[in-house]
Amino acid sequence: MEPGPGLGQAPPSRPRRARRPRRAGLVAVRDRLRQRAGTLSQNIRTCGLRRTRYRGLRKTHVQHILTALACNVTRIVDWIATPTQKQRAPSHFHALCTATS
Repeated sequence: MEPGPGLGQAPPSRPRRARRPRRAGLVAVRDRLRQRAGTLSQNIRTCGLRRTRYRGLRKTHVQHILTALACNVTRIVDWIATPTQKQRAPSHFHALCTATS
């Protein structure tokens, strides 16, 4: 009798994925963690995310979704309310070039 498929044989080798440089991967992970920590901190401070008003996983989940929505709305309002930068005064060189034209 012949052995069945895969019996007594080495498993087929898979092609290896290309590895990213380790340093770049660590920097990307740190950046993602900083963003999450900032968002979580903002939700805890402004919206009281540590304590839930409701009992039960469904209602708590709804509260977390609404808290995230409120945080995003707050960020959008702050982004819209920031004053736009004033147009800079033309440099002396630019004024000289446009004066001769």
